[in-house]
Amino acid sequence: MTISIDQNAYKWFEREFDTPKPFYIRLYPQYAGFGDKNKGYSLAFARETPSIAAQQQEIDGITFFVESNDTWFFEETNVEIKYSDTEQEIFALYEELH
Repeated sequence: MTISIDQNAYKWFEREFDTPKPFYIRLYPQYAGFGDKNKGYSLAFARETPSIAAQQQEIDGITFFVESNDTWFFEETNVEIKYSDTEQEIFALYEELH
């Protein structure tokens, strides 16, 4: 499992959460939507502090993390979070590792 966040997506998080740095962003599966990786689940984000982080990555004052109980959603997958200029929204690309 690897999670990468491109620079434009990072700037989206910076604007969207509008919080003094440093702070944390949790990446987790949300039961809703038509997710590309796990049907019925989509990737969600929340500003909160980790309890037991399985993975984390700090980028210029923002630490993105996945809790250990959420790793099932990301198993055997590379996740790339990008920003769409057209939609003015972020999205995730999933690459299965088999």
